[in-house]
Amino acid sequence: MHIVVCVKQVPDTKVIKINPKTNTLDRRGVPSIMNPYDAHAVQEAVRLKREYGGKVSVLSMGPPQAEAVIKKSIEIGADEGYLISDRAFAGADTLATSYALTKALEKISSASPIDMIFCGKHAIDGDTGQVGPGIASRLDIPPVTNITSITKVTKDYVELQRKLQDGYAHIRTTLPCLITIEKEINEIEYAPFPNMLKAVSCQPVVWNVDQLGEVDRKQLGLKGSPTVVGKMFAPPKQEGGHRLEGSPQEQVDQLLHVLQEKRHLFHKKGGAAV
Repeated sequence: MHIVVCVKQVPDTKVIKINPKTNTLDRRGVPSIMNPYDAHAVQEAVRLKREYGGKVSVLSMGPPQAEAVIKKSIEIGADEGYLISDRAFAGADTLATSYALTKALEKISSASPIDMIFCGKHAIDGDTGQVGPGIASRLDIPPVTNITSITKVTKDYVELQRKLQDGYAHIRTTLPCLITIEKEINEIEYAPFPNMLKAVSCQPVVWNVDQLGEVDRKQLGLKGSPTVVGKMFAPPKQEGGHRLEGSPQEQVDQLLHVLQEKRHLFHKKGGAAV
């Protein structure tokens, strides 16, 4: 069994800032991390490898420093890593990104057929969840999103639990397929020392656009990105509100007082009692 996990290096959103003049993300001094959902995807792929055998590869697209997320994946337990890195990929939206990753996946599969592709549910810097299904559409394989449990894998199919808005669905899909992973599927394990040593010496396979084979450059980077960001802004800070302090009983009394005031103002403005 061969599982390939698509991983992404993202800015740490805890310290992200917006440039007030350009209305764009200001990445200066902002540390980069592995997309948290992708880490859980790698961990789940490693768990399946332990249970069913096979290997786990990881694939990323980005500048040379994106090798860091591949090394992190090796720490978790992945076996090998691939990075596609070229200025031709710069400025890609989800459509262009899915195209470039698909070309890399086709090349990986030509040497070692892929049974499952894992992606995180979404990337925390974009929150679209579009790249995974976009890859599946291009490869003409089933996409299964928001997965919280993988219960059985055979050579022909996989059984999973999918998170819905109002519950869960237990489904079976044929292989090969693409799966997007929720955080709740597992806990990230501490990396064993041998994996840490392997990660330090890991040299990912790096491909530029010319090494991906037959590629339509019009579908890469900015040229292949129909998405246009008209404006970006920080949400306004919340104002007003009441801070409840003291013991639980005191906070209850304060809350009742606030509600009584609201009710009084409501009636004063001519509202009807609920």
